[in-house]
Amino acid sequence: MQLTVKKTIDIINSFAPFSLAENWDNSGLQAGNPDWTIQKILISLDVTMEVMEAAKDWGADLLLTHHPLLISPEKSINFGKMPGSAICMAAKQNISILSAHTNLDKAINGLNDYFAEMMGIDCDEPLQKDPRSEGSTDSGQGIGRICQLPSVISFKDLISQVKARLGLETIRIAGDLNLQVDKVALCTGSGGSLTDLFLESCADVYITGDIKYHEARQIENHNKCLIDVGHFASEVIVVDLLKKRLQQALPSLGYDIKIKGFKEEKDPFKTV
Repeated sequence: MQLTVKKTIDIINSFAPFSLAENWDNSGLQAGNPDWTIQKILISLDVTMEVMEAAKDWGADLLLTHHPLLISPEKSINFGKMPGSAICMAAKQNISILSAHTNLDKAINGLNDYFAEMMGIDCDEPLQKDPRSEGSTDSGQGIGRICQLPSVISFKDLISQVKARLGLETIRIAGDLNLQVDKVALCTGSGGSLTDLFLESCADVYITGDIKYHEARQIENHNKCLIDVGHFASEVIVVDLLKKRLQQALPSLGYDIKIKGFKEEKDPFKTV
């Protein structure tokens, strides 16, 4: 039985419904043909030419990413620069590009829950809940999470745990190192827009990425704390998450597909 791009979209939709995606988002097929068949899937965080070259060299039929190749509409496609260069290679090499972005962020057992799992904490509820559909009793989906720590610890000790679990040498923080922490809020990627929700919540610490100066000052002024691990560190784990999900789903449906995570991606920011 042959796997197609369209069937792959249906499979991802089963655990991260595309209907959950934010209105501004562009989750779904970025380039390619829904009817193309798939034997090899390469998974990455971003669509870059380095990733496209790796897909070409490995003979991948599908590049599955978290961040979409296209967010805003392009007025023209220049094959000499991104995103046109990726589209050009995708067309020449018959590589479809598919992205699962905010739908995967918000889904139950999606990226935010996986991020919490990596840090050994249990999630109680979303930081920003999605409206329930009529007749639904499912309140677990939404952006970000509120999480209960296994035991009360100091902010200083929590910082050490987060660095160790994510394999980070440095992170940005704000707040009192001696604050006793019971609950944390988290949001993978850019969490600045949810700062007010965090401040209104029962959480003591906000773990996210891409926090701006004034948002950090707000958190500090509310006697709460912040851990900014960076956008990349909070979301590169999506490669392992999507690989696990597909390795669970595809064999049970009768598909024998090779799946590989691209492990050479690096954070564009460097500390010097």
